[in-house]
Amino acid sequence: MTATATALDLGDIQGDILRAYGNAYGRTSYVFVTIRDPTGGRDWLRAIADRVMNAAPWPGAEKPSCAWNVAFSAPGLAALGVPERVLRTFSDEFLEGMELRAKVLGDTGSSSPEQWDGGLRHPHVLVTLNGLGERELEAALTELRTEVVRHGLEIAHEEHAHTLDGAREHFGFADGFAQPAIEGASDDRAEGGGVPLRAGRWRALAPGEFILGYPDEDTRVDPQGRLPSAPASPLGRNGTYMVWRKLRQDVALFRRTVAAAAARYAGGDERLLRAKVVGRWEDGAPLVSHPIDPGTFDATAPGANAFLYGDDEDGRRCPLGAHVRRSNPRDALGFEGRLSFRHRIIRRGMPYGEPLAEGVLEDDGADRGLVFVCFNASISRQFEGIQVQWLNDGNVFGLGHDTDWLLGGQNGGSMVVPGATGDDPPFYLAPQGPFVTTRGGDYLFVPGLTALGAIADGVTG
Repeated sequence: MTATATALDLGDIQGDILRAYGNAYGRTSYVFVTIRDPTGGRDWLRAIADRVMNAAPWPGAEKPSCAWNVAFSAPGLAALGVPERVLRTFSDEFLEGMELRAKVLGDTGSSSPEQWDGGLRHPHVLVTLNGLGERELEAALTELRTEVVRHGLEIAHEEHAHTLDGAREHFGFADGFAQPAIEGASDDRAEGGGVPLRAGRWRALAPGEFILGYPDEDTRVDPQGRLPSAPASPLGRNGTYMVWRKLRQDVALFRRTVAAAAARYAGGDERLLRAKVVGRWEDGAPLVSHPIDPGTFDATAPGANAFLYGDDEDGRRCPLGAHVRRSNPRDALGFEGRLSFRHRIIRRGMPYGEPLAEGVLEDDGADRGLVFVCFNASISRQFEGIQVQWLNDGNVFGLGHDTDWLLGGQNGGSMVVPGATGDDPPFYLAPQGPFVTTRGGDYLFVPGLTALGAIADGVTG
């Protein structure tokens, strides 16, 4: 195996791919813009292009007040005048779009596209605004709305999100860590974030797993050093594919269901059962390395996420069907993790809506949940591989057709939890839900800044 040793062009890569704006940017707005004519759309892109953030280190200690980033659907690229022959060089799943792949993804029933929020079907352009605070974000939103109107475009939908106390999501769990380590960008996070090697060593993943135009893991072992498939030049370098999904969370139903089940498990230990369902304690401590709640856990500490499942094959510590074990099996599939590391994704989600008050067990009718965002070079192998093969079907884990109990499907998932002690029988969590319902989304393309300029100038081939 050879190292790629490829320098990333951080000045040409959009910032939200490799940079976790994270808690520093507590407010995020996702604004979907509809293109009415190619000329007006391209003029608008030229007007906002200098606001789009790249991934280069920020000069000085002061952060920009708001970070802008831009992504396009396949219909959006067509509406901007990208020729058909160029569009055909994009991946099939991107061209098809999330709505047409809904059944593959399990988006049926209450999650079917017919039930999605208005404006979240057939989007053209997504502008993501990350603001340091509400004032900074509102200023950027006003600026964006003004430019949209000035160029004769239309805002189809705005989704506003913000961090919750303790960087939790609405079910109460810490989120956003355990990101993949990428060679040339985050090599220092290889331990726990990269590929496990022998003797407890780790290495970062090849950059082409996430950024188009660079060597990926196949390139590492290809005698000819061929690069992975990418769109035609100038679009095929320094870009990536983005998955955007609005996921509504039924917090009240989740609380009631877990509380009722916990009354029959471990003497009513609800926190333990919640941890078994997720695979982590609420503060993020992984069950496989912390079977007893440590009380405090620092996910940023060196080695905090450098855990594996190989010595917990029967799932006594972390159940085989736990959400984090299914979404990132690490070495649980054998072969020292080589069957799972090519399915990694960069996650950049953000909660939306206000939290349901503590202790409330009845839904208040408010819309709340998670805006799920991820970046990957191959939608089919990475995002869809996780969603379809690992979360929606448990066969690879020896779980038959059980779907993930936390996310569930239209009929809910099911799960077997080992007894709280060695003498207790396994505990069955029957299908219930769905706790999470898809409210909209699409597959998008995030071009490099040079490619963005080419789209704005109408010179994409």
